[in-house]
Amino acid sequence: MKRICYPLLFLYPGFLFAQEADPAAIAKIRKEGLENSKVTQIAHQLTDVTGPRLTNSPGFQRAADWSVKQLTEWGLKNANLQEWGEFGKGWQVEKSYLAMTKPYYMPFIAIPKAWTAGTGSAVSGEVVVVNIQNEEDLKKYAGGNLNGKIVLVKGASDTDPTFKPDATRYTEEDLEKMTNSQPFGQSNFTPEQMAKLMAARSFRGKVDSTLKAQNVKLELSGRSGKHGTFFTSNGASYKGDSPVAGPAFELAAEHAGLVARLVESGIPVTLEAESKTTFYDKNLKTGNVIAEIPGSDPKLKDEIVMLGGHLDSWHSATGATDNAAGCTVMMEAVRIIQAAGLKPKRTIRIALWSGEEQGLHGSRNYVKNTFGDPQTMKLLPAHEKLSAYYNIDNGTGRIRGIYLQGNEGPRSTFEKWLAPFVDIIDHPTVTSRNTGGTDHQSFDAVGLPGFQFIQDGIEYNTRTHHTNVDTYERLVMDDLKQMAVVVAAFVYNTAQLDQKIPRKELPKPRTATGVSR
Repeated sequence: MKRICYPLLFLYPGFLFAQEADPAAIAKIRKEGLENSKVTQIAHQLTDVTGPRLTNSPGFQRAADWSVKQLTEWGLKNANLQEWGEFGKGWQVEKSYLAMTKPYYMPFIAIPKAWTAGTGSAVSGEVVVVNIQNEEDLKKYAGGNLNGKIVLVKGASDTDPTFKPDATRYTEEDLEKMTNSQPFGQSNFTPEQMAKLMAARSFRGKVDSTLKAQNVKLELSGRSGKHGTFFTSNGASYKGDSPVAGPAFELAAEHAGLVARLVESGIPVTLEAESKTTFYDKNLKTGNVIAEIPGSDPKLKDEIVMLGGHLDSWHSATGATDNAAGCTVMMEAVRIIQAAGLKPKRTIRIALWSGEEQGLHGSRNYVKNTFGDPQTMKLLPAHEKLSAYYNIDNGTGRIRGIYLQGNEGPRSTFEKWLAPFVDIIDHPTVTSRNTGGTDHQSFDAVGLPGFQFIQDGIEYNTRTHHTNVDTYERLVMDDLKQMAVVVAAFVYNTAQLDQKIPRKELPKPRTATGVSR
């Protein structure tokens, strides 16, 4: 495989740092993880048994309680739900129903938006379709003419036939491009793309506010997606002091399109709906599940190797690929290390995060409380004690390598650690690329080595991520087994190193706007 030539590699401390893995330990990890796997049982508990896991909801609490109990039973120490601060209101759906009753009856695929009120009782009425694409459109509906109406906000969903497979794996060519084509430090979004995204969010908030001010009976929106799959979201803020929004549903694009076409062709459409939602706002604080395998070396046991994934999910399904998959893999990884009888020199700490879906809140606050503040770069003593953090949060797809986040120091070591798994990792890849959108960024933000593994996409961005079909059936158990074995090896190898994983240069303090000073 071709590699980039890095003429300035001497700038990276520890570039020549490399250490072979212990073959006997790797053999034990492989045997336990591939022949005695518990991923199906763990995944079943975190999805089917727990249900949706919106942060601070009963489902999240069930998942946290079970995880603490299970980790303790496996022999991990200090397992607990460690509070990090105030998140906001919990919320869950108790009842949900939406159907068209005229011009004929048809049940719809739909669910209430998160943190919205219920209808109180069954409601029905004729639908008004509004097409609000810009500020001028919004002015048309600001005069109170929607009061008491069922309003469908027309969207621009792509419902064309799909000519590419939903489930895909990286090809050798894909991985070669990933390795060689993009320099580290490149953002997932350009400033222009980020500005466009933020403007779209702001405008959507204005639309919701306008409809609420007019006291609409029910707000509907057709979400992006196809084949009955739709991407779920929140219809109001989860903050403790935020006002309660009126009832709102999101529904499959096909059903939204049906209603819009009928109304626009002059055929009246009547819908009926009923929803019951419950807010949990007595305790606005929440925490992360934390547990440890204590280190065995007197000199190194105070140093930490961390692994984790986010435990929270959205509410329209059971959050299987996002991110019960990651939590299953990380729990299985520490179980493997325990069951294999390995005694890591450094302490291994697992974290199952809360509030990731609303902004990496659990990991960001954990890092701020434990290691340092990314705004001021005022670091705490524990900052020196962490060797590395490893994360899984890209669905059910097997590991194909690892993102370095621009940290070239451990490249050669990671390549050595992937080598024993060439039979279960096709074309193992180490790339300098950054990858974003999940909890390893919280560690990277304060200069700690935080890594996300490269995973096959499977159906993640086309079918499961944040959707109403993100259920147990979407998990590929053989992939979860493979991931757990690779993660267990990386974590154990890191715990055994003579020195900590090399670090990048510390970031500069950031202003309130997030710009480096």
